Amino acid sequence: MEKDDIDKDTIRVSHSTGTYSDIKVSPEISGLVQKAMEFFDGGFVRKTSTTLQRAAGRPTEDQALWAAIRDRTNAISFERYAEFIDRVLCDSKDRGRATCPTELCSDFTGATISSLGPPPTAGSIGSPSVTERHDELLARPGIYGVEAYQLLKLATQAFLLFESGVVVEGTRHPNTGRFVVPTPSGFRDRECDDTVPVEKARGNPVTFGAIQGELENYLQATVGNVSGRALPYLKRIVSALPSLNSRTVDESEGSPFCNNILQHRLSCPSLLELIWSYWHEEGMLVQTMNAIALRFQNKKRHAQDPLANLALDPLRPLNNLFWGFIQDEPNRLSIQRRCYEYDNQYGITLVGKAVPILDSADSRSQFIKAFHNLLYRTAMFYREDDDTTVTADAFSLLNALREVHIILAEGAHNQFGDLPWTARHEMLVMQWILARPEMKEFLRGRYSVPYQETWMGAVDDMKRLQDWTDVTITHFHELGTYGEQILLSIRYGDWIAANDQEQARNWARDWRPEIQRYMHAYHAVSGVDLTSETVDTRTAEARYAQPSLLLQKRLATQQPRNRVTGPIQRLANTRRTAYASLTNKMANRLRIDRK
Repeated sequence: MEKDDIDKDTIRVSHSTGTYSDIKVSPEISGLVQKAMEFFDGGFVRKTSTTLQRAAGRPTEDQALWAAIRDRTNAISFERYAEFIDRVLCDSKDRGRATCPTELCSDFTGATISSLGPPPTAGSIGSPSVTERHDELLARPGIYGVEAYQLLKLATQAFLLFESGVVVEGTRHPNTGRFVVPTPSGFRDRECDDTVPVEKARGNPVTFGAIQGELENYLQATVGNVSGRALPYLKRIVSALPSLNSRTVDESEGSPFCNNILQHRLSCPSLLELIWSYWHEEGMLVQTMNAIALRFQNKKRHAQDPLANLALDPLRPLNNLFWGFIQDEPNRLSIQRRCYEYDNQYGITLVGKAVPILDSADSRSQFIKAFHNLLYRTAMFYREDDDTTVTADAFSLLNALREVHIILAEGAHNQFGDLPWTARHEMLVMQWILARPEMKEFLRGRYSVPYQETWMGAVDDMKRLQDWTDVTITHFHELGTYGEQILLSIRYGDWIAANDQEQARNWARDWRPEIQRYMHAYHAVSGVDLTSETVDTRTAEARYAQPSLLLQKRLATQQPRNRVTGPIQRLANTRRTAYASLTNKMANRLRIDRK
């Protein structure tokens, strides 16, 4: 019987004798025979394959928040910052708009509308503004003093203000600052029906209009008696404040001299974490700048100073900018203030001669244990989730997320509002100075090493000159970048109200690249594998130990020629907060020479 022998109500059957018979059948029988003929081909069964697939997940509303976190943390990266400084202070061609007030797609698929009128420009921020200071500086008969550095500092603050908010906007044109999408020939203005490049690369081809619609639905939800566009977690805080009557977000914000919420702190928060600054400081970014500043002032660090040949001629811009950097030292955060806040938010601190024994009033002593337990449980979830014969349980993951969320919330007080933001713009300026062409004449890094950002080679060069840690700055940078994104998704998610394991399952799957990169970088830096089983007391102690202690242990064992000094002092609050100590008489290890 061939395929052509099948009619709607008749089947022709061929016999071995060469004859045939016509059989009347119902349409249902005819359809079944047709499917059978499609399965067989010339008397042979067609080639088939059978595979097991992972159980499909159910979308949750907070996935749009995670896309916004990735978008905003990428927007304040160093490369975007360097492009911004070139546009505003070199070319004066910045035509981009600020992300707050938010500009949305009117129907989430078509044209755009502005929700709160024309947004400010980068040059208009400040009083006098960035543009006014820039024009006045260039109109002078000579450029001396600290004005050039102060202008760079103001422009850096404007950059962070310009990119704040819970939005998904994509990338800016390097020369104009307008939001664009890449094309084979360059860039074109972004439209609402364009696919978000970052999400497309992650296997989620969603358009800007669609992701903005999902994000608005998440942010517009009423929590308690507070309505309007804001994160549900922040609305929950506002509704609990006894000094404020619950109202809309727009009515809650206003002047810092009135009884209300600070302007834009609720509707357009800056999505950044202090852990970014911590890991870059552990990577010796600040110490590199301090060493150069001492040499600039003709101060000798060692008998044989490795920076003896560092000389910045007065005709080039970096000379004057570094003068302003040194003169502004009283206005920058001290290492002591940063350490106190590291301890307050994450229960971690630094080790070094410049770090005094802290007497903290409050410390998140359980953060390391809770966060590393979350990462370990996430690694276990990945193993189960990759096994297509089982459905991975995510309730333990959800409980771990709630625990870290609560610990982070307990530390979000006092200096939390301004210190992370201040530390970020100070370290961005440091990175920009280290990436200058004048600096590369002395600290250029190794040309064959593929650094992610242009300032990194100078830090690695300084570490080799000073006999500091031999771990590349790349790993510390990844710890800061991915650690920030992971913690932001935990801090600002409404995890306290979550009771659906699908949210935890989606969180683990959505952040898998960042979580795995973070765990790898932590292992490369500290030698501790967060994915392994804790089979004995020693591995448990190492997993929950202070990162600075693990770095110190590695420095003490890497090379005899490393210059370390003096016996180690007890870390701040070690006895009071019951930090886990390391074995092998860690208290007798030498400490890093951190100045």
